Amino acid sequence: MESKSSAIKFKRSNSTFFMELHEEVTKILNPKIIQKAKTLIKVKLLFYAFIYILFFISIFSPAVYTNQYTLIIAYCFFGLSGILFAFNASHDATHEVLFDKKIFNVILHYMVFNLQGVNATLWKKRHIRSHHLFPNVDGCDADIDDNPFIRLSKQHKLKKMHKFQHLYAPFIYCLYTLHWILIKDFVYLKKTRVANMTDLTYTTSFKIEVILLKLGYFFLLIGLPYLFTEASLGQILIAFFCMHFFISIFFVLTLIISHLTMETVFPIANENGTLPFDYHQHQLAVSMDYHPKSKVANWIFGGFNAHSAHHLFPNMQHTLYAEISPSIKKIALKHGLAYNELPIHKAILSHFRFLKKLGT
Repeated sequence: MESKSSAIKFKRSNSTFFMELHEEVTKILNPKIIQKAKTLIKVKLLFYAFIYILFFISIFSPAVYTNQYTLIIAYCFFGLSGILFAFNASHDATHEVLFDKKIFNVILHYMVFNLQGVNATLWKKRHIRSHHLFPNVDGCDADIDDNPFIRLSKQHKLKKMHKFQHLYAPFIYCLYTLHWILIKDFVYLKKTRVANMTDLTYTTSFKIEVILLKLGYFFLLIGLPYLFTEASLGQILIAFFCMHFFISIFFVLTLIISHLTMETVFPIANENGTLPFDYHQHQLAVSMDYHPKSKVANWIFGGFNAHSAHHLFPNMQHTLYAEISPSIKKIALKHGLAYNELPIHKAILSHFRFLKKLGT
């Protein structure tokens, strides 16, 4: 069967937008800036690894586990540090730009994602081979695949309940990471076709590996605290679930706004299978930036806040995005291209307006 993406192609470029942008970025990123960015990303790696380990250790402190509230707080901060560790280190490793040697990128990507309970291999396939090729293209971007509760594309069937999706979405979002760990990975493990990918096969040994890694995650977060603290299983489970509710909301609302807002577009191919933009114009049109020039935002969100830069230059370390984002905006506007940028709170509100629109 022919994959949908094999029949879809980008419009042939007749613009010098990316050529001019690439030339300017090359001039901006002198050896001094590049070296500074390489040093900074290593500092961030050590910092987020440190706080991740620190908050995990804190769970085993009597000052923490003897009180339900402090135990919940410790779990929430541990979960958040894990998400930020993935944002600021593992995501760059996924794109093989964190370290110069590929093997170190592979190891870090594998370790950090699986420590979050999600399978690193399955996610990388969807992220690199689907989302980055055709973001916001229905049927070709795994991130907007049809789902039974929330409508994210005009091409998806409209159900009566979608009228209220902007109201119930926050409750669905609270379950996101648990759903990913317990259901989503196993759903994808069974599929031979996901969006534009039609050649997915998994060995029995890999399926066993997925299960064992998840069991290891639950042992790490539930088993070890139960064995080595005086907290009851009930107290640990309450803290564990509170952590997931908290990090799910943080994770979803800081990532979903990078593509799914009123301002971003959802290109549809014409009868010849041609999308309305060339490749680089497409990446710009489907991305939303929030505080892209802010080094504070870059430190926290690992460059997801400068999503235009990430999709235009996926093989660049995120610590360089704040340097090049002004040029992206300037040259995009020069060529009459829309550059989507909002403060984070307005981007979140725009996402919920987007949900409301698609519910009618």
